[in-house]
Amino acid sequence: MCQVNDLEIKSVSIVVPVYNEQDNVRPMVDEITQVMNNTPYDWELIVVDDGSQDETVARLKAIARDHRQLRLVLLRRNFGQTAAMHAGIQATSGDVTVTIDGDLQNDPRDIPMMLEKIREGYDLVHGWRKNRQDTFINRRLPSVVANWLISRTTGFPIHDLGCTLKAIRTEIAQQLELYGEMHRFIPILAFRLGARCIEVETHHRARQFGVTKYGIGRTGRVILDLMTVKYMLKYFDSPMKLFGSFGMLVGLIGFLAAILAISMKLFAGFDLTGNPVSMLSILSIILCVQFFSIGLIGEVNARIYFRDHQHRNYQIRELVNFSSPPQTIGYRGRQAA
Repeated sequence: MCQVNDLEIKSVSIVVPVYNEQDNVRPMVDEITQVMNNTPYDWELIVVDDGSQDETVARLKAIARDHRQLRLVLLRRNFGQTAAMHAGIQATSGDVTVTIDGDLQNDPRDIPMMLEKIREGYDLVHGWRKNRQDTFINRRLPSVVANWLISRTTGFPIHDLGCTLKAIRTEIAQQLELYGEMHRFIPILAFRLGARCIEVETHHRARQFGVTKYGIGRTGRVILDLMTVKYMLKYFDSPMKLFGSFGMLVGLIGFLAAILAISMKLFAGFDLTGNPVSMLSILSIILCVQFFSIGLIGEVNARIYFRDHQHRNYQIRELVNFSSPPQTIGYRGRQAA
């Protein structure tokens, strides 16, 4: 194992995305406050409401009036957990960013332990819900299968990629490009940036209030996102390596098929009109040109992406308890004290 040096942490930002969690927000804020007040760090709690339809926003605003460390980022509609988490991360100001679910299933008492790992020199600490308190069929079983598949596909050793409880150095967290449902791949995306990662066992509790927003139906989306992550890990910087390889393969098949078709015509007198071999040759050559074209277009898009990337995948309605809007968040709307 590589040696890491102790690094100083002065401030911590805790990001909590919530959606229809009216009964959980008060105990969640109280638990995090109790834990963080017993640490030596300056801290802030950033709760991102992802377009809740219940009393979540009203209750959060009531809490924020008497809680100076609580900041609220209120999105205009439900953009999804990834967008909500991305908005929260971009609003952070601490040295370390901690992400945690707002449903009380993650235990805030694990946060100090994870911060100690950051102090040892790791860039990202991600939780492992070893004794997960969820139903087996629609929560734990799909998670086990997905984590095994992701680990084998990406080569990144991990037991529980779906655990929201993570601690990550803010300068790395704010560089992560989170779109679609990529929040579950944060450790892999950070590792791609060169982050030193470690997985630690964390506590997990059964949900007490509200209903889960996730189930077995998201398995298909995880597989699609996994394909995207695999592409980003190996070919994002140079798409031609992927599409050019396919182009050369089908080009070789087309060349060999053409040689075979011509030989059949010259030496055996076969008619090439409608001949399957000649059709295979033509189709392969067309596919070869298409693959190389896609690769070239991907190369151009990659250059554009790295040169100018300022787009956001969320829209903020209001900020609460921010002294000034964070420059990284891209917000120019209304701000409440």
